[in-house]
Amino acid sequence: MNALGQRIARLIAAQGPISIAQFMSIALHDPVLGYYATQDPIGRRGDFVTAPEISQMFGELLGAWIVQAWRDQGSRTPVTLIELGPGRGTLMADVLRAAKLDPAFLAAIQVVLVETSAALRRAQAEKLGSAAVPVRWANRLDESLSEGGPLFLVANEFFDALPIRQFVFTERRWCERMVGWDGRGALTFAFSPQPLPIQPPPERGKPELGTIYETSGPGEGIVERVAEAIAANGGAALIVDYGYGAKAGFGETLQAVSRQRYAGVLDNPGEADLSAHVDFAALAHSAEKGGTRAHGPVGQGAFLLSLGIADRADRLARSNPNQRATIAAAVERLISPLQMGELFKAIAILPQAAPVPAGF
Repeated sequence: MNALGQRIARLIAAQGPISIAQFMSIALHDPVLGYYATQDPIGRRGDFVTAPEISQMFGELLGAWIVQAWRDQGSRTPVTLIELGPGRGTLMADVLRAAKLDPAFLAAIQVVLVETSAALRRAQAEKLGSAAVPVRWANRLDESLSEGGPLFLVANEFFDALPIRQFVFTERRWCERMVGWDGRGALTFAFSPQPLPIQPPPERGKPELGTIYETSGPGEGIVERVAEAIAANGGAALIVDYGYGAKAGFGETLQAVSRQRYAGVLDNPGEADLSAHVDFAALAHSAEKGGTRAHGPVGQGAFLLSLGIADRADRLARSNPNQRATIAAAVERLISPLQMGELFKAIAILPQAAPVPAGF
């Protein structure tokens, strides 16, 4: 067991099993031994490759989408443009490149990157060093929700990494799935000692013994707070991630990935990325609770095609004929149902009176 695993084992020995949400928080965010403090997760040599790292077209199309949503709501200023989980800054750099097509929008925005990792902040600062707009960093989203003026937010592969709780249907009804320690050097899964009054949405169906139900309270809370800000001041949020569509079911989706290979969730905490499917139906419900309207989810492939990725790829290929095959491969990876096109989905959150946004 590695050093962080030993620390978690001591915590469990002292206070008993911990929730999966607490385990994820420690494994990902421990300031000394956590995943984001010690690993270089993003990119072709990292643990996973995100859409912005595959092609600049992804971020450019999202940037054009944001500009159009701003125009549709009357081009009000000033504008706060927030990114959750900005990685190396690649997505925001591409969004701002597209934003240059509307000088009025570019002149109106200030960019806020919500990031806690010092290493990633340095990478973002380097990537956005020549940006023609003010850029600042925040540790928490709530620091930037009361700026005044329209709020536009983008989040790509952010919600899948938020802590989840798991509940298992047993003879004693729903018990929480916990992380325990076997006393011999291994972390194990365990159950809460008492059942909990959990009531999954009825549309998920009737559970059988052993059924696992996942929830993400942090994700739903973030969406509700963002929705409240958008309802009050205008703007839009665009969330792209992998997960369930309009109707979620039961089942375990928690996974660990290290060097682009699956690993054991409880093995070597802090050395693998942990994530779980996003429940878009739950996010849409939270958006509506916050006073806005949710559009989608739609598959990433259909979304990007409706935004014109095919035309954009053709223009790029004509300008860079030696890169034609690379560009075509990137488009295929982003839109193919066999790759990211259906597993990944987009959802948009806008004021109730705003026009239906592009792609939805």
